[in-house]
Amino acid sequence: MKHAALEVRRGGERGYFDHGWLKTYHTFSFADYQDPAWMEFGPLRVINDDRVAPGEGFGKHGHRDMEILTYILAGELQHRDSMGNGSIIRAGDVQRMSAGTGVTHSEFNPSAEAAVHLLQIWITPEALRLPPGYEQKHFSAADKRGRLRLIASRDGADGSVSVRQDVRVFAGLFDGAESASYELAGGRRAWLQMARGELSVGETRLQAGDGARTAGAAQLSVHDGADAEVLLFDLP
Repeated sequence: MKHAALEVRRGGERGYFDHGWLKTYHTFSFADYQDPAWMEFGPLRVINDDRVAPGEGFGKHGHRDMEILTYILAGELQHRDSMGNGSIIRAGDVQRMSAGTGVTHSEFNPSAEAAVHLLQIWITPEALRLPPGYEQKHFSAADKRGRLRLIASRDGADGSVSVRQDVRVFAGLFDGAESASYELAGGRRAWLQMARGELSVGETRLQAGDGARTAGAAQLSVHDGADAEVLLFDLP
């Protein structure tokens, strides 16, 4: 299988806003950031790279018809929603909220000292007006060390959270000689998002904040990491 040809979206090219309490990068068009060249990638609609100051957060607000994944990189986030869920999401946790017919929620950093760093990911569901839902699971560093660990999938395979779309989302930690490969099937597309550190994908070097996309049958080889954390999306 041929190696993937990647189109890279450098982290510094993303939309950026400093709201004081929130520093956020938008990979795709979102809110006041609109770029016709970067609206979405298949059903992958949003990747927001957020840092929320201590004691701050997002007040009660609503969503509908979207699958929302929250991936915590550092710190904690307190979640409350109209479905009756209340939890603290910590580093290594993955939260899936299916907005469906409508959900309101709030998200706050409960720490008085440390910022919380997270990726918020929106995936367009396979159908509209689905019932809302919630799921949260933890994936330890050991789960992701030197491998691509499935964290979200349509059928909840291998202990992943379930997403109402034909996607598979993986997370991996790579340092030094650790490596992994992934075979992307024909008719599929892939997005890689560097959460932190540095990593080579084939011959392409990616750094924190960078994204890369490819499509069609290909092999994705990740190697030569330097304190790297990466997410891989296999998309229709």
